[in-house]
Amino acid sequence: MLVYLPIAEMAIPAEAVLLLGAVAGFLSGVFGVGGGFLATPLLMFLGVPPAIAVGTQANQLVSTSLSGVLSQFRHGHVDVKLAAVLLVGSMVGTVFGSLLFKMLLYVGQINLVIPLLYVVLLAAVGLMMLIEAIRALLHKGSTSEKILAPWHNRTFFKSLPYKVHFPRSQLHISIVLPIGIGILGGLMISIMGIGGGFLMVPLMIYVLGMPTILVAGTSLLQILLTTAVTTLIHATANHSVDLVLAVLMIVGGIAGVEVGIRVGRHLNGIYARLALALLLLVVSVQIGSGLLVEPPDLYEIAMREGS
Repeated sequence: MLVYLPIAEMAIPAEAVLLLGAVAGFLSGVFGVGGGFLATPLLMFLGVPPAIAVGTQANQLVSTSLSGVLSQFRHGHVDVKLAAVLLVGSMVGTVFGSLLFKMLLYVGQINLVIPLLYVVLLAAVGLMMLIEAIRALLHKGSTSEKILAPWHNRTFFKSLPYKVHFPRSQLHISIVLPIGIGILGGLMISIMGIGGGFLMVPLMIYVLGMPTILVAGTSLLQILLTTAVTTLIHATANHSVDLVLAVLMIVGGIAGVEVGIRVGRHLNGIYARLALALLLLVVSVQIGSGLLVEPPDLYEIAMREGS
């Protein structure tokens, strides 16, 4: 059944979008990271313009993050003070990223920059995860925490100024570190439509030294508030949020997450990370190959404000 997407100005099979949302939700449930880093490229594969894919995916992150945050709050696995500091950084990143997004729309380069960023980011993270998974397999039984030495104990990070105490996480660290991580997360949400959990979570563990049990809930709270602001910016300033597409993605994602969580309980952690690394590399290659193909339209004509 074809449904018309009013903002994207195109018709698309509803079944394909529901399936895409379910796949993204399934991967999120299996691997424990947000599915935005795969959902946005998959939307582009279906022909959705990159700008619409990014804005709509940011909208979907609000609903998925909310359910995760409520669950983590019930179990007491959220450091609210640290999440607030991360939020300060992410707001800065979101504002700057949204301005950059609007500028790229204005000059007509958004359809090139977003796929290019995905190629670089997915390839880099996929390669790092692949190396880590292979090392873990070779060490037989060693955990990733033993293989990847925590950075927060290094002299450089300890010497940074403006120390703040976070009693819930039992940390006494420079406020520069969580603000910097928050800025990175805000940039990723506003420009690429992804929560950045698959990158922020390792940084919170290895750079900040947070207890692993508190990382997911704290990260989700920051992502929830940041994506809510980002969605409003994209909807009002960039007009790149398609609610019809978002609803279909959310419905499919909810079903996929439930199945993914059940499957994920029976998977070995090392093999799951290996599978995710290979998946990231495959998607990166697929997007990269698309950039090498000459587009049907070499130029875009867009109405600009004041024209």
